Amino acid sequence: MRSIALMLLLFLFINGYSQVSKVESKIMKAIDANEAASVELLKKLVNMNSGTMNFEGVKQVGNVLVEEFKKIGMDAKMVPGDAFGRAGHLIATNNGSKGPKIMMIGHLDTVFEPSSPFQEYTMINDSIMKAPGVADMKGGDVIILLALKGLKEAGLLDKMTIEVVMTGDEERSGAPLELSKKALTDAAVRADIALGFENADGKPKTIVTSRRGSSGWELKVEGNAAHSSQIFTDKVGVGAIYEASRILNAFYKELSTEENLTFNPGTILGGTAVEHDDSKSGGTAYGKTNVVAQDVIVKGDIRAVSLEQLDKAQRIMTEIVSKNYPGTKATLTFDPGGYPPLAVTDGNEQLLKMYDEVSRNLGYGSVTAVNPRNAGAADVSFTAGLVDMAVDGLGLSGADDHTINETGNLNMLPVQAKRAALLMYRLTKK
Repeated sequence: MRSIALMLLLFLFINGYSQVSKVESKIMKAIDANEAASVELLKKLVNMNSGTMNFEGVKQVGNVLVEEFKKIGMDAKMVPGDAFGRAGHLIATNNGSKGPKIMMIGHLDTVFEPSSPFQEYTMINDSIMKAPGVADMKGGDVIILLALKGLKEAGLLDKMTIEVVMTGDEERSGAPLELSKKALTDAAVRADIALGFENADGKPKTIVTSRRGSSGWELKVEGNAAHSSQIFTDKVGVGAIYEASRILNAFYKELSTEENLTFNPGTILGGTAVEHDDSKSGGTAYGKTNVVAQDVIVKGDIRAVSLEQLDKAQRIMTEIVSKNYPGTKATLTFDPGGYPPLAVTDGNEQLLKMYDEVSRNLGYGSVTAVNPRNAGAADVSFTAGLVDMAVDGLGLSGADDHTINETGNLNMLPVQAKRAALLMYRLTKK
């Protein structure tokens, strides 16, 4: 019944707006009035190191934002992350009585730990900020707050049911994953609609309706150690490295043309003796050119756009592994958990249409969906199957995130906030 109601909402939404209303003009004026303060807040946040493993830094960023949410009347707090080995998450709620329950998703952490040389912002020009996490995703966090301020000052926020979840471990998830992501899944169960404020592909003309999931795999291969002069004999066989090469090549031949599927062998160790250290994402290998390799370990990831595509790929990979070269055996295991795929759904596409309508009404032009190949795994994926509608990429346009050249376009702060705020208002009004 909830899905039918949202389908009706879409019809009323698309057919009920051709221009910006007086109430919406109030929202826009409030956002414009708060733009300068939002830029200053962003500068403050990006200068706070919040690399995932810098727990105090993540908490510091979270505490600053908690106070900002409290200023607009929301209940806000930091939830400890001791149970999953991380700093924790920010949760902010507003319990109104009108419209659908809306979940807004951000994250507090960045990939830049205190050891990184990239610690403070600089301005490339009057609008382009170069800063750690400006696009991924402190800019998106500020957009969430700016949109909510616009709704508050227009007298609308108090009527709405909003739950904001800003995780402290999006860049490097805690373990166990089910506890790390519990705040997201619990909020998704309570919500009807999920809005993610990552930066998508960095283009303001796109948002994300589908994200590929991401999980790990490990290939272990065993061969018979022997003098190299005996390789290819019935007694010795081909050795572990040849078998690993066969398997990886077969993965490529069988699956590389599958649309939106990727599988990457990130590390490989082979020789007479091999040791892999998961904590260091590496290891050691010892061998000699005149000795047939006895062991190989390959670690990789796999990304698929749907659970069905992932299951199919895993079956084919497992079958390939089973067809061993002489004198070898191999095992392939897939990590449990991981980031689930956010498959494209009718609800997600409907939400894109609504957002596109808002953007057109504001004079910002049309918005289309990002190609899933250009959208990595993100926290919004944990809402898959739990909400009726979900989109991501509503955050700050930027470039080169995860590098020391990361930038964000400050001109897009009010644009993105207005798009989000008007979308939420129209969803609530109907």
